[in-house]
Amino acid sequence: MSTTAVTPLTTAAAETLIAAARAAAEEAGVPVGVTVLDAGGHLLAFRRDDRAVLISGETSTRKAYTALQLDAPTADLVDLVKPDGPFHSLPTALDRPLLFIAGGVPVHRDGRLIGAVGVGGGAPEQDHSFATAALKELAR
Repeated sequence: MSTTAVTPLTTAAAETLIAAARAAAEEAGVPVGVTVLDAGGHLLAFRRDDRAVLISGETSTRKAYTALQLDAPTADLVDLVKPDGPFHSLPTALDRPLLFIAGGVPVHRDGRLIGAVGVGGGAPEQDHSFATAALKELAR
């Protein structure tokens, strides 16, 4: 186990994630809500486009929270919670709201989980692509 400290996700990095996800969504013509959480699940940044459906704020936040708690992209978790999946009862077993729809991705630095970004407002595949575009921009 490494004892090396990892720099936490900063508000500046969160703003980079928001801007990159929104740029990717804008290029696709999709108004979205984007949420960035730190490693403790606390809100670092949020932005909902004027034309985005109102629920996109809630879905982006729940997607980010789900990706953070399970340290996995929500796109990879969808089949696990289907009626025949191994985690089918997980969405209702916890007090905190999880959302198993593509669009949430964990953020890592030096192999450690430091936060998550969630995007809501487009089709699940679109939201996932916007969130992964944000990660790529942050890694630059």
